[in-house]
Amino acid sequence: MIRRFDLPYGDETLAVGTAGVELAGVYTPRPTEPALAPEALVRAALDSPIGSETLREAARGKASALVLIDDITRETPADLLLPPILDDLEAAGIAADDILVMIALGTHRPMTDAEIRHKVGDEVLARVRVTQHDHRTAPLRDLGVTPSGTPVEVNEHLFEADIVIGTGAVVPHHIAGFSAGAKIVQPGVSGAATTAATHMFSARARTPLLGRVDTPVRAEMELIAERCGMQHVLNVTLNADGRIVTARFGATRPTYRRAVEDARRIYGVRAPAGLDAVVAGSHPCDIEFWQAHKSLYPAMLMVRPGGTIIVVTPCPEGVAVTHPDMLDYTAQPADELLRRYEGNEIDDRVAASLAVAWARVREYARVVLVSDGIAPHEAEALGFDTAPDVETALSALARTSGTAPQVGVLTHAPDTLPLVA
Repeated sequence: MIRRFDLPYGDETLAVGTAGVELAGVYTPRPTEPALAPEALVRAALDSPIGSETLREAARGKASALVLIDDITRETPADLLLPPILDDLEAAGIAADDILVMIALGTHRPMTDAEIRHKVGDEVLARVRVTQHDHRTAPLRDLGVTPSGTPVEVNEHLFEADIVIGTGAVVPHHIAGFSAGAKIVQPGVSGAATTAATHMFSARARTPLLGRVDTPVRAEMELIAERCGMQHVLNVTLNADGRIVTARFGATRPTYRRAVEDARRIYGVRAPAGLDAVVAGSHPCDIEFWQAHKSLYPAMLMVRPGGTIIVVTPCPEGVAVTHPDMLDYTAQPADELLRRYEGNEIDDRVAASLAVAWARVREYARVVLVSDGIAPHEAEALGFDTAPDVETALSALARTSGTAPQVGVLTHAPDTLPLVA
């Protein structure tokens, strides 16, 4: 019988005892060897496009280019992806001064100069302009509404560039099914109203969309990206250590779906359902609960109704830097939050959509938060219980159970797709 397990926690590793509970298993992304030569792998992807011409061919005759990258909350190695993209754009005749790299923040906080340098590398910063999409101040173009009623506002820079290339790493995602693909445009460089509307597709669902390829959310994202002229993506998969395993380049839709096949082989893990409790470590989404909440949805797939989800996350920046007011209402029931959202009673509609999603989980299972970065009163405002450490949470669970509770562990919950029976 396994009596303890290790759990990543920020820069540390927690050794957790299991006295009083029965450990059903420890589940983590499959051990996957990284590419021995990641630069060559990316080069090969650009030279072997999926459903399109090569990037050099697509950029030939164009005068300007925009490359979209994700931010510090993602592990995508932009410093490895950008140089060969820039090589191809310049080889096609686009001058470096006419190439812009934009960090797709969505509604996240802006990155610091040090974070930008770490993300893209000195070579890129010396070579081209790098900017950030701040949804509060960015110039947005209004494209009307989609057939599903989503208002579409997207950063004006997409319409000023002759070619737009998206990048990203494909991992399971509770809103979009998987990350990357067209998601770099929506929510990456979109207005808050657009993001709130697409997120609410997921929040209204009674079960997580985690791990699904074609969802209402993905359909909206791909439609919006195409309206904005993004026709090409470079998407990668990473192993649990954040190192590149595969790279795919080409037309947005087929390239994303090929990368999803790669991601399933890494992140899809056979796991039991109906457990009494699941310990969900937030690594690598540790910065704030706005990222760490991704731990909830894979755990929800494994825990029984009325069970317990123990989220273990450092959250050094607290709950949500750019959404501070959500603590005023997040503990409310999902249906009440949805009513207030639809009645325009909550100003921050993106935060409201996630508050609904968190409430859906909370109404399915009890949530206990173990975190050095979130105070007990903040956890209470989220509708969660707290424990000082994992052992205390497990011991309390054991005391209230007639028999030893069945417990599963997700060491990298945000990057794990439980394939439950």
